[in-house]
Amino acid sequence: MKPSVGIPRGMFYYDYYILWKEFFNNLGVEVITSPKTNKDILDEGVHTCVDEACLPIKVFHGHVNYLKDKASYIFIPKFISIYKREYCCPKHLGLPDMVRHSIDKLPKIIDTEINLRKSNKSLKKSVLYTGRYFTSSSKKILEAFHKAYNQYREYNELISCGVIPINAVEAYEDLTLKSKTSTEVCKTKILLLGHPYNIYDDYTNMNIANKLKQKQAQVITAEMLDEETVRYYASQLPKRMFWSHGHRIVGGAFSSIEERTIDGIIYISAFGCGLDSVLIDLVERKAKENKIPFILLTIDEQTGQAGVNTRVEAFLDMLKWRDRDDNNISTYG
Repeated sequence: MKPSVGIPRGMFYYDYYILWKEFFNNLGVEVITSPKTNKDILDEGVHTCVDEACLPIKVFHGHVNYLKDKASYIFIPKFISIYKREYCCPKHLGLPDMVRHSIDKLPKIIDTEINLRKSNKSLKKSVLYTGRYFTSSSKKILEAFHKAYNQYREYNELISCGVIPINAVEAYEDLTLKSKTSTEVCKTKILLLGHPYNIYDDYTNMNIANKLKQKQAQVITAEMLDEETVRYYASQLPKRMFWSHGHRIVGGAFSSIEERTIDGIIYISAFGCGLDSVLIDLVERKAKENKIPFILLTIDEQTGQAGVNTRVEAFLDMLKWRDRDDNNISTYG
């Protein structure tokens, strides 16, 4: 019987799903992905997870619960560091153990450790650890990973051409999306900011990206921006940013603000996020200094469509009024 690996559609899914999927497929392993977040998945996650966890963690538990009876293994890597001298959020470090503690009757969890804090050399060890669940051939494992990484680069090329990652995940093989994206012309450019698992989960954020598109706004995310430029602007902070997602969020915001490539910023944050309590303040201060409109949308399991719709529509209307009245309308009262 062909082995299968379940990949929950949460947390680092929007960063690395294509890499994982192709790696397992190249090893002859079937990949089973949980569906997009829905009410049942959210409710199950809230029910199984500890109350103190943030919304993305609860959602992730719901996705794992969906997969537990459908796959031979569930892939939940323990992310410690994905960039030299930087760290991931603590919730990524403890995620496999949190899931084991909260959900009963789970299949085997592949919890390979990803720690690139000192160098990228440990990545090979992590890849071999994962691959040996399915084959003893180190050569076959490394070849499968290198092939998957090349496919993952193609996916990233789509994002650099302006395709939102949530769409690129579903259609990264359709390279015609590049030309479609390059010809889009929208008057209002909105930087949709936040952790990927907040801004790309259509259910928890009330489908905000599509709402903006329907209002003829161009959606830009930090993942679409040039990484070297993002890191350069993040390095201008008085103290080193040691969170990798913090680098991307702050650097993306600072570069877009200083280069005047956006008309406004919508920041989506999960209630109780410790990292965001710092990142939001840095971005909002920078936006205020440069008179770039900024709005914060905080989401949790109680967030409703009506409130988000009203705030987004009011924000876009304000941008139009400022443009019409030559910026005479204050951004911050």
